[in-house]
Amino acid sequence: MPTYSLVHGAWHGGWAWDLVRDELEARGHTVHAPDLPCEDVDAGVLDYAALVPPADVVVGHSLAGLVIPHVEAGLTVFLCAFVGEVPGSDGFVPGFGDARIRDALGRSYYPDPADGARELQYPAEHAHLAAKLRRQAAVDGDGSVPAGRWSYVVCARDACVSPDYQRRVARNAVEIDAGHSPMLECPGLLADLLDRAA
Repeated sequence: MPTYSLVHGAWHGGWAWDLVRDELEARGHTVHAPDLPCEDVDAGVLDYAALVPPADVVVGHSLAGLVIPHVEAGLTVFLCAFVGEVPGSDGFVPGFGDARIRDALGRSYYPDPADGARELQYPAEHAHLAAKLRRQAAVDGDGSVPAGRWSYVVCARDACVSPDYQRRVARNAVEIDAGHSPMLECPGLLADLLDRAA
């Protein structure tokens, strides 16, 4: 059975993948969902990648698109994610991030979890999870893309990473009717896509 490493985006932790992990494990797969050191101002993409186990399928959500090219994988899947580097202003939907502030170390965070849930498009039944969001230190990509097979899941209703940016950088794309947090919005559909991709 294929193994999976599911890599969370900015402000999150491995918990963001719990629903998808449950779906995949119920099908007999081994699934890893590590916590990245997003609060560490000295950590870079290679430090993040060192915490992600190699797997048959490595999936990176949002900011994790900068990390997953550095992880050994049979297939690398970008999920409404950055490819290579953090995009310019054309990569974000206007207004995204307006509810965030920065601390004395320059880490961004949501002082009100309700704003985090809204901006990151959590379904109402999972909005309480925004209380788990962490502070995110700046992390830059190094332009890397996977050396092997890779594909992209475009989220057509994403209000964070512009769907037009996603379509522009995508390779072997599948487009789904989802916002920026499909792992919470449609975990069964996402698990189906990942299961078939393996």
